[in-house]
Amino acid sequence: MKNFDELIQIVQKDPQKKKVVVVAAHDEHTLEGINRAYENGIIVPVLIGDKAKIKSIIKKEGFSFLEAEIIDISDDIEAAYTAVRMIRERKADFIMKGKLQTADLLKQVVNKEYGLKASEVMSHVGLFEIPGCDKLMVITDGGMLPYPDVKQKAGIIENALMVLKKLGYNMPKVAALAAAEVVNPKMKESMDAAELKKMNQEGTLTGCIVEGPISYDLMISKEAAKIKGYESPVTGDTDILLTPDMTTGNLLAKSLMYSAGAKMAGIIVGAVVPIVLVSRGASSEEKFFSIVLAAAVCE
Repeated sequence: MKNFDELIQIVQKDPQKKKVVVVAAHDEHTLEGINRAYENGIIVPVLIGDKAKIKSIIKKEGFSFLEAEIIDISDDIEAAYTAVRMIRERKADFIMKGKLQTADLLKQVVNKEYGLKASEVMSHVGLFEIPGCDKLMVITDGGMLPYPDVKQKAGIIENALMVLKKLGYNMPKVAALAAAEVVNPKMKESMDAAELKKMNQEGTLTGCIVEGPISYDLMISKEAAKIKGYESPVTGDTDILLTPDMTTGNLLAKSLMYSAGAKMAGIIVGAVVPIVLVSRGASSEEKFFSIVLAAAVCE
């Protein structure tokens, strides 16, 4: 898949529009992203939040979804609980975070009694359209696990594989990133990368090709790899960039977006349904692309 336009076209071909429940929907940028997805025939919104504020924003901005269902709940915790309950009752297909603290939403999602957690690891999958690259690439995890261990990194890879396989990818190529392509006992990320590659080769981590440790330049450029004498099917053809930790993933993502003009869609996976959870400073375009991605991968 080369760009987000292709992803949008794929989702639009589905005759069944996905229903998204938006928690604390009284937010202009969130509703702008919802409006764009609605006008593109991708979703049907259910809006939970301050009804008066939501209606005021819709009227002020001239949004198209005038008849959308609005559930009047101003309390963030109650709104998040209601969204989780709706998913449990199969009244919606995925969740989107609006104007509330991330922790308030996720506490309801991971609640052991009634939550939506489906696997041991929940992680953030960022799908990127990067200028100069001929296909979309995943960067993970830049938003959930601060310092994942090897087992958690394997789970992060599996979550990313689930997303890409639902988009039609076959045997995605994974780059376990590090500062250099050699194993160094003093650099934990290089040790982890080597272990993940071994797991892949031994059949513990399947459905993909894992390379690592590998530096960013060798991952992105066949020419750089050739100069260094580094041979791998992953060089210049990576689908998933596994970063050493959340900070690295976050910095890499924002560097590509703000300095290189990359476009991003981001969702949380590992729950029963995808969760659109983007930064408060995210543009309405990023929110729109994230809605499209969630609609593409949810059941």
